[in-house]
Amino acid sequence: MHNLDLSISDISKIEGKASCTIKVRKGKVEDLKFIIAEYKRFYTQAIQGKDIIALPSLTSRICGTCSNAHLLCAIAAIENALGIIPSGQTTQLRKLVNFGLNIRDHALHLYVFALPDILEIDNILELDENIPEQHQLLDDVFTVKAAGNMLSKTIGGRSVHAPFPTIGGFTKLPDAKVFPDLITQLEKARPAVLRLIHIFQDSKFRLENDFKYIALIDRDYSFLDGELLTSDDQTIKKGDLDKYLHQVIIPYSYASGYMFSGQLYMVGALARMNLAKERLHPKTKECAARALSNFPSINIFHNNLAQAIEILHAIDSSVDILKNLTITEEKLIPVVRKAGVGIGVIEAPRGILFYKLNIDINGKIENGKIVVPTGQNQIGIENCLKKYLETNISQLNTKKEIEQNIERVVRAFDPCMSCASHFLKIKWI
Repeated sequence: MHNLDLSISDISKIEGKASCTIKVRKGKVEDLKFIIAEYKRFYTQAIQGKDIIALPSLTSRICGTCSNAHLLCAIAAIENALGIIPSGQTTQLRKLVNFGLNIRDHALHLYVFALPDILEIDNILELDENIPEQHQLLDDVFTVKAAGNMLSKTIGGRSVHAPFPTIGGFTKLPDAKVFPDLITQLEKARPAVLRLIHIFQDSKFRLENDFKYIALIDRDYSFLDGELLTSDDQTIKKGDLDKYLHQVIIPYSYASGYMFSGQLYMVGALARMNLAKERLHPKTKECAARALSNFPSINIFHNNLAQAIEILHAIDSSVDILKNLTITEEKLIPVVRKAGVGIGVIEAPRGILFYKLNIDINGKIENGKIVVPTGQNQIGIENCLKKYLETNISQLNTKKEIEQNIERVVRAFDPCMSCASHFLKIKWI
């Protein structure tokens, strides 16, 4: 297709809106804009003047899908500012809340939004439950998501906007008597996840882009602690991350983009897997060995394969914690309000989530900075869309084919608006 003007609008659902405009002349991509159209929600202004106790619950409302990631990151930033060190039990419980989030969130994306691309259907409702293999996939969707939901609900109080995790501990501790049933439900989901891994490791989708990869990595791949590692062998302390993040104003997008010391970079499951696959749970490494042989990878579609492996890791790690965790009654660590700067860095499902909070002497937020994964990947998504079209435009014969492939590239990153990208409204110019 030698000449093309295409506007894909309303990439929207519960995660906001995005669009893409493309101009092709004589087979060359002259212009491409990936636009996050409903991103600037002014939450950094909304938190000003709020008390630190209220902040985690407030910022968890930034995202309905990743609410518990924001909750835990805000708690980490405040504890960092106040010098609070959580107990070992609290740390383990927070890991479980976050593992539940990763199981549920990755499963939603992979089964409901990415899998139809591989199966060449529009959505999973087209699966025929009278065909055993397709019936099994439908059953797997609900089995895996239910396991993640139950884990977060049991430990955190709800699967989203969990009420129990707070500064200095948990307002309510889980009943260890339910752990055996929870372990059974998690282990029941393992075979489904292994089937999911096999599907994505056999996918033929390929688009190579050699980003700089950055992830927060600790000894046991917990998503919640460690140091920032990069694919060019840098090690960066969490408190220094702000020095490397360079904000880029994108005039046609409501989201700021980011470069890492002037370099294009990627965060998320692919970055984590490239940098730390050896730190996965031993059982995960054994059962997913063939899939893991693909990493390190520069194929952006392997981001989804990495997500599938991370579900298995979250299940295996959670089972170990639940089998060895004895719940002991403990009081919350007292909050003594004082002025300070708090840094929170965790790995949300889609990548690095960064909080920097300036707190006054009365424990009120003076100002804050919140950098989310999709903002960090925005420039990379646009870059990959351009590269894909420049490489493949001569082989794409119809508008529908172009649309489908653009969507697949966006979904490879699993940005926050990806839940809408199977229900695009296309406007041709």
